[in-house]
Amino acid sequence: MDIKIQLTDAPKQKPDTAELGFGKHFTDHMFIMDYTRDKGWHDARIVPFANLELHPACTVFHYGAEIFEGLKAYRTADGKVQLFRPMENIKRMNSSADRMSLPLLDENDALEALTKLIEVEQDWVPSAPGTSLYIRPFLFGADPFLGVHSINRSMFVIILSPVGSYYKEGINPVKIMIETEDVRAVRGGTGYTKCGGNYGASNRAGEKAEKLGFSQVLWLDGVERKYIEEVGAMNVMFKIGDEVVTPALTGSILPGITRKSCIEILKSKGEKVSERLLSIDELLEALENGTLKEGWGCGTAAVVSPIGELHYNGKKYVINNGEIGKTTQELYDTLTGIQWGRLQDTFNWTYPITK
Repeated sequence: MDIKIQLTDAPKQKPDTAELGFGKHFTDHMFIMDYTRDKGWHDARIVPFANLELHPACTVFHYGAEIFEGLKAYRTADGKVQLFRPMENIKRMNSSADRMSLPLLDENDALEALTKLIEVEQDWVPSAPGTSLYIRPFLFGADPFLGVHSINRSMFVIILSPVGSYYKEGINPVKIMIETEDVRAVRGGTGYTKCGGNYGASNRAGEKAEKLGFSQVLWLDGVERKYIEEVGAMNVMFKIGDEVVTPALTGSILPGITRKSCIEILKSKGEKVSERLLSIDELLEALENGTLKEGWGCGTAAVVSPIGELHYNGKKYVINNGEIGKTTQELYDTLTGIQWGRLQDTFNWTYPITK
């Protein structure tokens, strides 16, 4: 792919790693590529980071024609930069694009765009413990006229943001509220895609949970309101007895890459893992009879987030004495060890940017 590169003549001062936070600072450059129905994808370019100029009638503003991804670049102890399973993100982005009737990307071109942009911006990958370079690819409809219609113009953009450690003070189990009114998604909808509408639909319940002192909500299915789906914006897993259970991908749950990696790690260790329907009744029974040993969310930002308490209909249930469990800790240590190069990558998941 022919990628034109225009470097900035006014590079930014890099922020103090202690002040990074999440998504507050952005690198000097971004990748952009245009799509038109007659030409396909064209004009791939890396340009100085700046605002996008879009028509007020742009499709994305009125009909939610957009998708996005999230992954990270990690700096290893020897100074090299690597990605974690980037092709999985690209494949999922195309799955999302297909559902939202947006143009698909050539997978190899998308990986090349990611690689080239991070090569240009490699000095922005922080080296402090727990820090990384967050990568946000997004794709949206850009037709400059109103009316519900098929997409004729699109843009694919990648921006980069150095981010701080998710767990500055260690991994502390969180309090979760089981949501009984709002639902995040339904089968046949867009729940399995990474599109903004899913996140917009979750905001009200999330704000309610925050006001009540909870970190996240645990979503139930949108039809019967009885099956566990996701926790906040993450997949969720529970260890019941000697079985790790995670909700099956029935079409309303995002097929998480961290979820997939957790399953593969657990199976490699001989753990019993089941992807199946898990009802709230079964979960509460396991809580009450003591067979629920651990619970955790998993996703790119947090890697794993242990669940210390569940609250349902005014009743509090404590998991593992409110402490992180052995399986949760092992998953976190294994995943982060591979991502930052502290452990040997026996799964062949890492993708080097610099050598």
